[in-house]
Amino acid sequence: MLRSLVRLPVLLCFVLTACGIADETEVEAPPGAPLPGLSLEEAEQFSLGQTLFNRAFTPEEGLGPLFNQARCSSCHDLPTSGGHGAEPVTKVSHFDELTGCDLLREEGGDLLQASVVPALRAAGILPERIPVSATAVTELRAPSLYGIGLVEAIDDDDILIRADPDDLDGDGISGRPGLGPGGSLGRFGSKAQHTTLGEFIENAIRGEMGLTTPTHPVEEMPNGLPLPEGTDPVPEPEIEASDLHLLEAYLRFLAQPPRLILDNAEDQAASQEGESIFGSLGCATCHTPTLATGRHHSAVFNQKRFRIYSDLLLHDMGPDLADICAPGARPSEWRTARLVGLGLRSEFLHDGRARSVRDAILMHGGEAESARDRFQNLTPDSRRRILLFLRTL
Repeated sequence: MLRSLVRLPVLLCFVLTACGIADETEVEAPPGAPLPGLSLEEAEQFSLGQTLFNRAFTPEEGLGPLFNQARCSSCHDLPTSGGHGAEPVTKVSHFDELTGCDLLREEGGDLLQASVVPALRAAGILPERIPVSATAVTELRAPSLYGIGLVEAIDDDDILIRADPDDLDGDGISGRPGLGPGGSLGRFGSKAQHTTLGEFIENAIRGEMGLTTPTHPVEEMPNGLPLPEGTDPVPEPEIEASDLHLLEAYLRFLAQPPRLILDNAEDQAASQEGESIFGSLGCATCHTPTLATGRHHSAVFNQKRFRIYSDLLLHDMGPDLADICAPGARPSEWRTARLVGLGLRSEFLHDGRARSVRDAILMHGGEAESARDRFQNLTPDSRRRILLFLRTL
C-alpha cells in the first residue's frame, strides 16, 4: 500500500498535461546521434568529446602502464560509438558476511588490467592475475551509454520514492538505493556504485586506460606492487580536467535510441500486446517503463520524460547470479538494467552469459523469481508477444 501511495503523484503527473513533462520522443534519435535541440555550444562540446572518446592514446601520452584498451570506444562501439561492447573486462572482489565487501585495493583493485606497456613488460611485469583472496570473479560486458545524461538528470527523490528496502507493501520486491562515495545516491554502474557521470567516466579512464587525473594523480599498481622505475615517464596528471569535461559532455548529450519498428506488421501489433503482458507479470515493477528529468538549466534535459525500463535500484537476483560485490551491494544485488536498446544487443545479463532475451529472463531469481515463474507459465504465444515487445526496445 505504501508504495502505491507514494507513486500516486508520479502516476497522476503522467496523466495530466498540466505537469509540463515533455513527450519521450523529444529525447530520441538514431543510435550514436546527439540529443535533439542542442545549443551551438552544447553541439560543439558533443563533437569535441566524441573525437576524444574515439581517440587512441599511446604510452607516450600516458596510456598505462597497466590498461585494458587504448580508447574509450573500444569498449563502447556497438552499434556505434557510445553503444555497448563485446570486449569483456574481468572484475574481482572479496565478500565476507561479517566484514562486507573488499575491493582488494591492496592487491591491485577490483578491475584487472589485461595489458601492459612495453616498458613495463621489459621490466618483467606481466598483466594482472586474479588475487588469491578473491571470492568472486566475473567478466562484465560494457553497457550502452545512450541516454545516460537523462539518467543523470533525474532528481534523487524520483529514484528514492520507488525504494522499498523492507518490503512494506509485501510484494516481494525490496529495491533499495545503491551507495556512491560518502554514502551518496548511486545510479551508474552495475552495482549502482557511482553517483555522477563525471565520477563514472573518471573511474573508467583510470582503470581501463591507466590515465591519471587531477583528482587521482597516482598510477594503479600491478597486483598492488610498486611500479619499476622508468616505466611511467609521463608526468601526472596524464589527462586534464578540460578533457574529462569534454568526455562528460559527449556522453551526457548522447540521445536515447528510438523504439525499433518490426518489419512484420503482425509482429509489430503482437509486440504492443506484449507490453501489456510484460506489465501484468510484474516485470515493470523493477523495469519501470518511464522516468522524467527534473528542472534543468539545459533545455534538452528540462523536465523530459523518457523510456528507461529501470528503477535504478538494487535488487537481489538470487544465488545463481551472485558473484562480485560493491561497497553498497552484496554479491547477489544488481542495479536494474536499463532495457532501452535491448534490441541492439546479442548478449544479455551483466556477464553476457545469456545468448537470448528468453534465456536472460529464465535466469532471473531472487526478487524476480515470481515474475520469472509467471513468464514460464504463459502460453507459448503470450511468451512470444513479450519477446517481440522486448525486441522493440
